[in-house]
Amino acid sequence: MSTVIELLIVLGIMVLVHEFGHFAVAKLCGIRVEVFSIGFGKRVFGFRRGETEYQISAIPLGGYVKMSGEMGFAGNELSTGTVAPTDPGDFNAHPRWQRILVALAGPIANFILALGLMTAVSMFHNEVQQFLDGPAITDYIQSQTPAAKTGIHSGDRIVHYDTIENPTWEDVANRSILNLNQTIPFSFIHDGQRTDTKLFIEAKGGGPDDFSLDQIGLVPKMQDTPVQVNSLEPSMPAARAGLQPNDKILSIDGVQLHSVTALLSYLQDQAGKPASLNVQRTAANGTAQTLNIHVTPELADTASGKGYRLGFVAVLPPVRVERLPLGKAMAASWQFNKKNSVLIVEVIKRLFTRQVSVKSLQSPIGIGQQIHQAAQMPGWTPLIGTMSLISINLGILNLMPIPILDGGMILFLLIETIMRRDVNQQIKERIYQVAFVCILAFFAFVIFNDLTRLNLFTKLKP
Repeated sequence: MSTVIELLIVLGIMVLVHEFGHFAVAKLCGIRVEVFSIGFGKRVFGFRRGETEYQISAIPLGGYVKMSGEMGFAGNELSTGTVAPTDPGDFNAHPRWQRILVALAGPIANFILALGLMTAVSMFHNEVQQFLDGPAITDYIQSQTPAAKTGIHSGDRIVHYDTIENPTWEDVANRSILNLNQTIPFSFIHDGQRTDTKLFIEAKGGGPDDFSLDQIGLVPKMQDTPVQVNSLEPSMPAARAGLQPNDKILSIDGVQLHSVTALLSYLQDQAGKPASLNVQRTAANGTAQTLNIHVTPELADTASGKGYRLGFVAVLPPVRVERLPLGKAMAASWQFNKKNSVLIVEVIKRLFTRQVSVKSLQSPIGIGQQIHQAAQMPGWTPLIGTMSLISINLGILNLMPIPILDGGMILFLLIETIMRRDVNQQIKERIYQVAFVCILAFFAFVIFNDLTRLNLFTKLKP
């Protein structure tokens, strides 16, 4: 229920901003707006002010602005108004450039919202995991994985990944998701020597939501300090062996690791063999001592299914908190949204070239899961970042030249401008009807796909 409520709130904000963009520009152009609705279908409640009915409708998966005399979709709602075009408030009585501005206003409002959200985050409290925007240095390479077959070792630096030279770990993660089940150019530095090779991005039975870099054997070096114990799980190997909160694991079997992910990968490679932990423990008086603790991992639930674990929760990797002045915050927001917009456009392009599977797309069910996960994370940054990404997605998708979307209306208006006459009304109606049925069928497919891959999210624990 909390996921549903969170989804409705976030989508409600996105739709409100999108439709307000259409509404505001229509009013500025002197176009009469008959209905401003959040949601589709039957009116639940609302009020009338002036010439416009403001309402909440029964199906909360979108919204619309109905303008007088409009035919087609504006803000995702099919209307068939037939007010004479001589009426000065009629949508069709206005110049095509004004109608194009009205159609553009919704997506632009979404882009402005995304910029505003991330500007606010950058100004007040932007938490960034330090390793994400640093050089892509590996912490551990799991055996029998695509990465291991390239010859890369722990401590090596990735210097080329797909199309990116000197990538950060965030670049590596993004390019991997774009190239699932494909082979990409891959280069790394080992002992001062560069190796240029290929890497296969293997997706083990899931889509982008289920993918993580450790599946292909790449584990980032998330910090320079050792893994530190935060709390212990009762009756698990770590507690039975005598590990304590605040203990620092300097090495395991002589191997220095710096993250939970690296430790888990090492445990899977050892397949449950007894391990020797070199642990630093600090007493209450500040005195540090080094201990050797022997422990046998236990097969238990992990984030990716069954795996070998010790049974403790680790201290999270360090984050960098940024508080930027307005100018720099706007620049940082622009770069964040620009980078993600480029990724979204590339995903759409690869859908048409069949390099990305349509199964990777998400319906409101999948979006709701992402929002819920973000809401459960500490601080506001993950949730606001997710809202920004959703707003960008909404803006870009609505600009696609598909009838019933804003981009479809713009396409028709551009064609009519070139032809210097209107497209036949009946032809428009048939195109809109066919597009509407296709969109519904596609929407049903994506929902079904999300239902088939519903899973429970678990915390990453070693």
